[in-house]
Amino acid sequence: MKQKFLSFSLNLIKQNKDVDDIKLDEIRYGLEGLYLLITKTIIIFSISIILNIFYEMLLLLLFFNILRITGYGLHASKSWICLLSSTSMFIILPFVSKVIIIPIYLKILLGIIFIILIYKNTPADTKKRPLINKEKRLKDNFITTINCIIMVYFSVFTNNQMISNLLIFGIMIEVILTSPLTYKLFNLSYNNYLTYNLD
Repeated sequence: MKQKFLSFSLNLIKQNKDVDDIKLDEIRYGLEGLYLLITKTIIIFSISIILNIFYEMLLLLLFFNILRITGYGLHASKSWICLLSSTSMFIILPFVSKVIIIPIYLKILLGIIFIILIYKNTPADTKKRPLINKEKRLKDNFITTINCIIMVYFSVFTNNQMISNLLIFGIMIEVILTSPLTYKLFNLSYNNYLTYNLD
């Protein structure tokens, strides 16, 4: 199905626009991301509706993306791995958030650890998208860290246990996806901007 979508879209572009092979590869990469996003969203949304955790899933997605948008992090090398891991995270964690109680002292401890790791490891780039601009890296690091601090604060002081859990889980996902250990586990290069020697 994905190949049919890509072939149809790229043929349509080639018929209506004069593009070289490099530009076509860039478009293909973008279309693959779009296709994966749409199919992944449909699957996750459908399962969350069936399990009656749609609201919780949306909140987790929001909290995670607040950090992801400037903290970045690894992307799965294969689309099926991305689909499987995303579905697992955004279905299991919202479900768990409804039934567990995290003690306040553990939230504070996790919050401090998460803030340190977010500050230390973000933004985390990929080989396909190295973060070459030093000024942007520093800015993104600052924004991600501040957002993390705010989220930890609300997770500790909110009276809503489920929202508190989702905030912690949202930060945890970003911490995992920006950790050098996770990159190493999946055999992916870390701090790719260093290969450009621009700093």
